[in-house]
Amino acid sequence: MHNRKSEIAKDFKGTIAKLLKYDKKIVKLLFVCLILSFASSVLAIIGPDKLKDITNVVANNIMTGIPINEVKDIAIVLIIIYVLSALFGYLEGFIMATVTAQFQKRMRDDISKKINRLPLSFFDKTTVGDILSRVTNDVDNIGFTMTQSLSSIVGSSTLLIGSLIMMFYTNWILAITAILSTIIGMVFVVIIITKSQKYFNEVQKSLGDINGHIEEVFSGHNVIKAYNAEEEMNEKFDKINEHLFDCGRKSQFLSGLMHPLMGFTGNFGYVIVCVVGSILVMNKTIDFGVIVAFMMYIKFFTRPLMQIAQSFTGIQSAAAASERVFEFLEAKEMDNEKELTDKLEITDVKGNLELDNVHFGYNEKEIIHGFTAKAKSGQKIAIVGPTGAGKTTIVNLLMKFYPLNSGNIIIDGHSVKNLTRENIHDLFTMVLQDTWVFEGTIKENIRYNNKNVTDEEIVEACKKVGLHHLIKTLPKGYDTLLTDADNLSAGEKQLLTIARAMISKKPFLILDEATSSVDTRTEELVAKAMDKLAVGKTSFIIAHRLSTIRNADLILVMNDGRIIEQGTHDELLSQKGFYAELYNSQFQELLD
Repeated sequence: MHNRKSEIAKDFKGTIAKLLKYDKKIVKLLFVCLILSFASSVLAIIGPDKLKDITNVVANNIMTGIPINEVKDIAIVLIIIYVLSALFGYLEGFIMATVTAQFQKRMRDDISKKINRLPLSFFDKTTVGDILSRVTNDVDNIGFTMTQSLSSIVGSSTLLIGSLIMMFYTNWILAITAILSTIIGMVFVVIIITKSQKYFNEVQKSLGDINGHIEEVFSGHNVIKAYNAEEEMNEKFDKINEHLFDCGRKSQFLSGLMHPLMGFTGNFGYVIVCVVGSILVMNKTIDFGVIVAFMMYIKFFTRPLMQIAQSFTGIQSAAAASERVFEFLEAKEMDNEKELTDKLEITDVKGNLELDNVHFGYNEKEIIHGFTAKAKSGQKIAIVGPTGAGKTTIVNLLMKFYPLNSGNIIIDGHSVKNLTRENIHDLFTMVLQDTWVFEGTIKENIRYNNKNVTDEEIVEACKKVGLHHLIKTLPKGYDTLLTDADNLSAGEKQLLTIARAMISKKPFLILDEATSSVDTRTEELVAKAMDKLAVGKTSFIIAHRLSTIRNADLILVMNDGRIIEQGTHDELLSQKGFYAELYNSQFQELLD
């Protein structure tokens, strides 16, 4: 139990410590909130003492006549105390809401920036839904806890300590009676807190799992329908959902026990204080007003205990959420490249590229073994091979998406190890097999991150890829808004991404199965357009359709992460090796 309580305290302290590092302004505002909460609680504690004075004045003079002026003076002071307490509470709530909103905004900003600094290997093992859950559910959870729990803890702690002091100041016998009546309830609360923390952690983890599953299901909805896999997906969802339900039920049930338990403890305290207080009044040890004051102090003593218990429920949930958020924010980033001073200007790049004995692997399993190749300026280099041969991995290494295990990649005599990722990305235009179209007009999609491109250049690029006629048939032409519900086919989206690449004036071009989603006739049109696009550029083409790379200057045939053959199309056919077998098998499929 002691270890579990230490873990809870550590999580809470860690959450607060990391919060304080975010923004000094937030820290100052948070400090102001806590002072206001403290002041409001102190004023609330003083109130019962004045109420006791009124009660004693009335009780002592009820037979001879109540001194209205004396009662009036005490009542005015009491009203001022409660008005100031309410005002401080209002200001504290208003500022705390502002602090929370700023904190959540800052945290989401940091997550957004962090995403761009993480290596692709992180996303290989983390689902999109899980990341979304951290940005939304977990951040909201932490913000809610800040609003509801931090100020509550300060105010409740002040009320708790202040009421203890005032109780002992008023009458030590009743003070001890009140404390002893609440010890049993607090023991059970501590036990509940230690037992429920693990379920709160599981709830946050399960929320990430269920978001990841839903994102996966919706993104592959057509495939699931085609394979009649609805039942399997539903079973998987039900399993995750059942685990979430079980953990949520247990965590909420255990935390929900604290409220009635503390309610019982408070009521039990009232009874004990009334009984003991009555005996003391009969013995003329105390005045009747002391019992009235103690009824308020018991409320101030038990209510903070209940609020603190409830706050710990929120803190438990927030600790689990913060662990996930800060795990993301503290994930290992890509290497800092500030020390890299070497830079290649686009206008100075000739387009020569060399891969020198490149070795690379994922998770210590090497999949590229000693890859060596040279590409001269303006050449068209094709990389072919069966699925899993390592073709796309080579492209990722060219773009410096992953660091090399050994070997080197050299661009115009400059090692990529000495060039920043941003600099390398500025040199490459890339068209992937998976099309990416964002919500915006066709014109905005094609001009993406190329603000200096004119409308005439966009139209010319679309004409070259055969997309211009289709666009003109749309209601608003190039200003047609593309959304998730647009009617563009996969092939038309691919043509759009190719047009986007054509307007980019960069020395290197990478086409990773860029024509996989277009028909044979369009493929011929695009191939001609690519020939024009590749003029003056060094091109790397990954293709399964070998007919599209027959005019390549150099074809690299890969298998199991190695180059097993290289040469021109005619040279490789004459060798009657692996490439010739691949090519002839595709040609035979066409005949069949």
